[in-house]
Amino acid sequence: MCGIAGELRRHGNGADEAVARRMIRAVHHRGPDASGVEVDGPVALAHARLSIIDLVGGVQPMASEDGRYRITFNGEIFNYVELRERLIARGRRFRTDSDTEVLLVAYEELGPDCVAELNGQWAFAVWDTKAKSLFLSRDRLGVRPIYYAETPSAFVFASEVRALLVHPDVGAEIDPRGIDQLLTIWAPIPPRTVFRDVRELPPGSSMRVDDTGVRTWRHWQADYSEVAMPASVDAAADDLLTLLTDAVRIRFRADVPVGGYLSGGLDSTVVTAIARKRLGVRLDTFSVGFEDGAFDETQYQNAAAEALGTHHASMRIGHGDIAGVFPDVVWHAERPMLRTAPAPLFLLSRFVHDSGYKVVLTGEGADEMLGGYDIFKEAKVRRFWAQQPESVLRPKLLQRLYPYMPDLQKQPAAYLQGFFNARPEDLASPFFSHQPRWGMTARTKLFLSDAFKAELAGYDVYAELAETLPPAFASWDPFCQAQYLETEHLLPGYILATQGDRMAMAHAVEGRFPFLDHRVVSFAAKLPPRLKMRVLNEKFLLKHASAGLIPEVVRARSKQPYRAPGTASFYDAATGKARADWVAALTTPERLSQDGVFNPGAVTRLLAKAAKGQVTGTRDDMAVVAVLSTQLLADRFVNNFAGQMSHDRAA
Repeated sequence: MCGIAGELRRHGNGADEAVARRMIRAVHHRGPDASGVEVDGPVALAHARLSIIDLVGGVQPMASEDGRYRITFNGEIFNYVELRERLIARGRRFRTDSDTEVLLVAYEELGPDCVAELNGQWAFAVWDTKAKSLFLSRDRLGVRPIYYAETPSAFVFASEVRALLVHPDVGAEIDPRGIDQLLTIWAPIPPRTVFRDVRELPPGSSMRVDDTGVRTWRHWQADYSEVAMPASVDAAADDLLTLLTDAVRIRFRADVPVGGYLSGGLDSTVVTAIARKRLGVRLDTFSVGFEDGAFDETQYQNAAAEALGTHHASMRIGHGDIAGVFPDVVWHAERPMLRTAPAPLFLLSRFVHDSGYKVVLTGEGADEMLGGYDIFKEAKVRRFWAQQPESVLRPKLLQRLYPYMPDLQKQPAAYLQGFFNARPEDLASPFFSHQPRWGMTARTKLFLSDAFKAELAGYDVYAELAETLPPAFASWDPFCQAQYLETEHLLPGYILATQGDRMAMAHAVEGRFPFLDHRVVSFAAKLPPRLKMRVLNEKFLLKHASAGLIPEVVRARSKQPYRAPGTASFYDAATGKARADWVAALTTPERLSQDGVFNPGAVTRLLAKAAKGQVTGTRDDMAVVAVLSTQLLADRFVNNFAGQMSHDRAA
């Protein structure tokens, strides 16, 4: 995995090599093994390399044999071996053993349509020296990022926002609509970001830039239009396991050791078990545990590691650890967040890096593709209840939701019914499944300043989101509609971006995701919902397929999503003090007023509750994390960007 950057100058001007070098230096952490810059007239391509495949021959930027095409590529093409054989059969020759050259030759042969042949996670740019056009593409699920900015003098792109901000024509200004979207659906709706002049190429999209302008199109999108019942549950389970086994197999392709994350949950345990039992690979596995028992899954991690015979190493995280690294977490995430969960993953990737690993397999994607999230269960119960709102029995099912949240379970029935709020008139909403979550998250916007709210006057995040829905969305099963919203927005915008790519790449560690192999994704999209969730049994088919493969104590346990302590990470209720100096420094009324995002009075009252240990609900807990992370974003990217970059270079 690597970092890429570049620019295409307009008006006949030549690209600036020095600017390109500064841009790629800004993402040096993504590829510390080598770097390169190539300038050809108006275009500059830059690359920071994390050497994983063909350690010697895969140097970038890379030119085609005849010199017409130049590429800078971040990612892995896992089927490069098979694709290379097909290209050789067409008469092509290769000078290296790298997947980069395979991708470049595939582009020469097939043009932009080459992405349909790729099994992998990619973000790349190809400069056509003859046509004078720049082609950019991002993988189907949005594992790897591309950001860009259009200025009067240039089109600029990079793996991370910070590389754009070192360009002299791009400034850092917070976009209120991007913040509004994040404080509602947990992530900006691409191409919008939280920075006013910075755009993100949406997942599954490609783009062409030339003298005529910029054109973007989707080359892939999740589709649930062909749902069909398989011959039997056993047959579907066999097919799923076969696909997953091959997805894991090709993700071991590397010229460096490959390790694995082992969370103690179903998904990462299945990946590890496939490696051990079906492919004969004994993994080194890594996990994170918590001093706070409410979040700790160490017993399941140890059970899985022992049963599968991995070389397992774990680290333990306390509240102060999260507060200590949170500024770095926000710096790398480049956006505010509502949860602290990325922070332990930041520490875990550092642990993995220090253990000598560059690549890990993980279980991300199973919940979205195979029906694991509580929100699917919640929507199913709410829909069932809304169809007979006068029922006394149906709302009692609400008490079966979120069993790992005892405080919620203790709430009286009237509270649960009010919170989950299933009304018959809401059934037709395309966002029915997400109404409670988004409604609760959006309460954070009550803490915004009057001036910030004024900039959002008349803006409707739901209307903008509705415009992005595919035409067939309304015809899909409601379960699939909920899956689409998770796959299209939460997965790339939060899970992969904030918890995945950024936290791992902060320490030059590449995550690989077998459940996001597009063959697995397409297979899962065609499964009927009842094979994903049978009554309220989540990931039914995956559990069925993994019988005898993984320890029963893991397979049979209730779903517990990965979480980390929130407010308690920043305030010690016993002393009433913040756990890190930056917390108080960035939240004084003067500082809040200066930054302008939040209402100083409202935030001061919220944080006073936090210091006393009186923030016990999810809504206020998310608000505390959102306020602190937004203030860090403003501090690092708007107020002190140059200083932060200097600090990075010196580190």
